[in-house]
This record gives sequence, structure tokens and C-alpha cells, in this order.
Amino acid sequence: MTHSVLLAEDDRPIRTALERALTLEGYRVTAVADGIQALAAAHRERPDVILLDVMMPGIDGLQVCQVLRAEQDRTPVLMLTARVETADRIAGLDAGADDYVVKPFEVEEVFARIRALLRRTAEPPSPAGADGTGAGEPGAGHDARAAESGVVEAADLRIDGPSRRAWRGTRELELTRTEFELLELLARNAGIVLDHSTIYDRIWGYDFGPGSKNLAVYVGYLRRKVDVPGSRPLIHTVRGVGYVLRED
Repeated sequence: MTHSVLLAEDDRPIRTALERALTLEGYRVTAVADGIQALAAAHRERPDVILLDVMMPGIDGLQVCQVLRAEQDRTPVLMLTARVETADRIAGLDAGADDYVVKPFEVEEVFARIRALLRRTAEPPSPAGADGTGAGEPGAGHDARAAESGVVEAADLRIDGPSRRAWRGTRELELTRTEFELLELLARNAGIVLDHSTIYDRIWGYDFGPGSKNLAVYVGYLRRKVDVPGSRPLIHTVRGVGYVLRED
């Protein structure tokens, strides 16, 4: 099956090089130079995945993503950004992006991230315990209860996999696709420390290496939504190892 990619990048050499590389990789590519064209192409083409440069004239990549999400368009979005500060990356996640890659980048990394986004889109929500270390296996988190309906409960979290909704207590959490999958993975394995490689493999299908800050950024942003002031922290860092969801 040939997947379609919408590429929005105002830098002509980068746009041309990426378009050529994606085409040679077997993707059907629509390439545009600004945010207005990107929105028009997204509405017209209905691509399988969208690559958005953050800094574009007129409507930038963040605004394009915000508009699409407001329209309930859940097409996976990969942000291309020259900004390396954590706050700038968080802005992309807040706009509804699923992932990001920092310029300058290797084209193979872009391919890997696209493949991971497409896999996650194609896969149906996994039943409780079906993620390989789920609640139905020995050693699974004893605080997590996964019903056959796909609902997972851990501490005061309730996660409904089929509907992709989550609550902490009575408060519903507004989560992006990646945030939801990360929280669900941690909740299914409550009490178990998941190392970085395991999380990368389960969420992205690709280990971006020890130097990557992707996971730390996503965990930090997820904490802002789950561990709000006044509530007991649930997501904990185990330095040098990974992350765990538990009540302390």
C-alpha cells in the first residue's frame, strides 16, 4: 500500500530534498511552501501523515496543526523544527503534534518516525494486557486493573483504550495521541519501572538513542496534565533507568 505524505516546508532546498527522498522511499508526496497551502492540501488530499515545518510565513506549522485538531482531524503530524529548546518543543505538542524532529536531521530518522506514526495509526487499540508486559502477565503492575472492555485503572486514573479517553478522578485529561499511548503504557505496568528503550520501542517503534530528549519532553508534558498541583504525583523518574507510574 502506498502511503501519502503532505510536506509543508518553506525552505526550498529542504523541501525539494525531502520530497525527492520520500518519493524514492515509495511515498506519494504533496509538497507545499506555506501554511495556507498546507491547510488547503490537507483538506483536499486527506494524507496519511503530515510533515510540518514550524517556521513558515503567514500561517506557521503550529497554527496549521491547531486548526486541523480543532476540526477533529487526527492525521498524524510530525513537526520539523530548528528550535531546540524544550519550551519550543512543548509548544508543538500543545498544538497537537504527534512527534517532532530537530533540524538538521538525517533523512533516515524522518523515515523511521513516519513509519512509527503510520504503524500506530494502523494498529487497533490493544486489549488489556496485550502490550507484552500487560496486566495479565506475571510481574505486571499489581495496581493496574485491565478489564476485557479495554479499560485500565491505576491509582485514581481511568483509561478507556477503545475510546482513547482518560480521567484522573473526575477530571478528563486532554491528551494528544502520543501522550495517551504513553500514559496507557505506564498505567498498564503500574509499579514497574520501564526503561527508556522499552518505552521508545512500544510508543515509537524506534529507539532514538541515549542522547535523545524526546522521551523526557513527552513525560514532562504529560506530567503537566496528569500531576497537577494539589494532586499526588503518579509519574516518577528513576534516574538512569526510566519511568514508573505509582502512588508514593
